[in-house]
Order: sequence, then structure tokens, then C-alpha cells
Amino acid sequence: MTTAFIPGFLLGASLILPIGAQNAFVLRQGLRREHVFWVCLICALSDATLIAAGVAGFGVLITTVPWLAPVMRFGGAAFLAGYGLRSLWSAWRKKGALNPSDDVRKSLGATIAACLAFTWLNPHVYLDTVVLLGSVGAQYAGARAIFAAGAITSSFLFFFSLGYGARLLRPLFANPKAWRVLDGLIGVTMLALAAKLVLEA
Repeated sequence: MTTAFIPGFLLGASLILPIGAQNAFVLRQGLRREHVFWVCLICALSDATLIAAGVAGFGVLITTVPWLAPVMRFGGAAFLAGYGLRSLWSAWRKKGALNPSDDVRKSLGATIAACLAFTWLNPHVYLDTVVLLGSVGAQYAGARAIFAAGAITSSFLFFFSLGYGARLLRPLFANPKAWRVLDGLIGVTMLALAAKLVLEA
């Protein structure tokens, strides 16, 4: 069991650890303590669905349907660019510290919609979870489900650790400058990812 579970866990962790649009969103929600459980659960369940699909062989669809890749690529780029510009605008305008009583909380529905968009409109998510994990998992004949379980476990552990661990940084973000820096970094990250998607087309 461990011969398939541990490689799945480690590969899943290596793919999810680098900062990206989804991780930045989870971090921000964790700092705000806003719908953290649902954000973490949706991200983890989405990853689990994509990993299971990839290991089951669904990755073939990504490479055989010619129009699917560009639609995903440019749609994801547009969404990331829009959110990135919004974050930069927030960094420019925001003057207050992180004060939960002053935050304008978004509805659960709006938060879930944004979370799903960050997950399902990012083509790199499909490349990592469906294509890459799927192709590696195919090498574990008879143990693909165990390999997938390892990758899924790392995803659940990461997202819930990031979402709930973010609150440890709240004292830092009591400083207005720290929150503005975070918004600025998120904005730059989103725009960089959007540009990368367009340039790779």
C-alpha cells in the first residue's frame, strides 16, 4: 500500500505547494476568517474529483478535444486578470488594518462561486491533477486507487492547513501596510498567471 500511497502523497504535495491563484484565495479567506471551512472543503473536493478522474483515464479528453484547451486557457486568463486588477485596486485604495468588525463579508454563495472559478477555470489545475497525476498513477497497475488516495490526502491536508493556519498571521495583518502588500502580491500573481496562460497559447 505504502509503495503507491506515499508517491501519490508526495507528488500531490509538490504540485499544490507552489503559490497560485487558488492558494492565494484560500490564504486570504483564512486571514479574514470568512467561510474558511467551505472554501477548504470545496478546493479539496475539487482536487479529489480531478485526481480521481485523471487516474481513471479521463486525462485523454484534455488532449483529444482540440477546442477545449484554448477555451479553458483564455477563459481562465480573463478571470485571473480581472481578479488581479481588483486586488491591485484594493491594495491602492485600502487604508485600514485587518479588522473583522470592519470587513464587508461576502455571502457564502458569492464566496463559493469565486472558489469554484479559481479551481475550475485554471487550465494548470487540469494539467497538474488530471494529466500529470493521471499519467503517473497509470504506472501503478493494480494500485492506482491507492496512489490517488495519497494525492487526495495531501490535498485535503494542505488546504485545511493553509485555510485555518492563516489565522496565525492575523497579528501581522493588523498592520495596514501588511494587508496592502498581500493584496498587491496577490494582484501581481494573478496577472502573471494570466499573462503566462496567454503567452503559452
